[in-house]
Amino acid sequence: MTHIAVLGSTNMDLVAYVEKAPQRGETVTGREFRTIPGGKGANQAIAAAHAGATVSMIGAVGNDSFGARLRSTLEHSGVETDSLRTVDGPSGTAHIVVDDEGGNSIVVIPGANGTVDHLSPGDEGLIASADALLLQLEIPLAAVLAGAQAARAHGIRTVLTPAPAQPLPIELLAATDLLVPNEHEAATLTGRTDARAAAIALLEEVPEVVVTLGSAGCLYAARGADPVTVPAPQVAAVDSTGAGDTFVGTLAVALGEGRPMPEALRWAAEAAALSVQREGASTSMPYRSEIDAQFTS
Repeated sequence: MTHIAVLGSTNMDLVAYVEKAPQRGETVTGREFRTIPGGKGANQAIAAAHAGATVSMIGAVGNDSFGARLRSTLEHSGVETDSLRTVDGPSGTAHIVVDDEGGNSIVVIPGANGTVDHLSPGDEGLIASADALLLQLEIPLAAVLAGAQAARAHGIRTVLTPAPAQPLPIELLAATDLLVPNEHEAATLTGRTDARAAAIALLEEVPEVVVTLGSAGCLYAARGADPVTVPAPQVAAVDSTGAGDTFVGTLAVALGEGRPMPEALRWAAEAAALSVQREGASTSMPYRSEIDAQFTS
């Protein structure tokens, strides 16, 4: 079975559902409020576990009720949490507004995630035992870089989601095997608004890039080959919050199982399409049987 290690964030998502998101200075009435375990790290871990991998989570939660619920949710999803530490203070939170078209805007407050600024004893060994390491940018860059360099030292595939978007150190890009930005993140990293041009520019730093394009699918680029677009299934979106993390977690599982990249991308796209038809992030992530049923239909 594929073993995925995830070094990243755990947040409690505080989600308000509205007809239309408010503009600056505007107040609107929402139709529902929910607290949903999330964070890009935890989301990718749950997505990979649902897709059939053995998954280990490296990170931190606070010693509050949110922290207890985050840990419990990961464990009930099949994620191993021995390296998920509990620290004094609040857990991370994400304040999310979701409109009736499925779009979202998010404010992340790191909380306990901000304490994950280095690898702790045992983390490197856990990374070395995995088939892939998934990284995001909701924990301090120092830890992300340490994790990527540990994976590189042990020959482990490193998959980096550069979100929230920010300039990346050359050392981190040099230790990244696969970079998976969305269109906005790719533009932030390269200054190019065209996804194809951005992907080609990113190949100067990393060997493989997948730019996710929302309902248009994704663009895959690798050194020495022409970029290709993989379309997404056309569905009615309810909430796109967890789509990107579902895609990355599922893609890592497919690659760990040795699937060719085009097939792996199509399988991950099916998983993401299933997720946007449900509310929430971690609560929307499909199981392997659901993905396979859509993939073979």
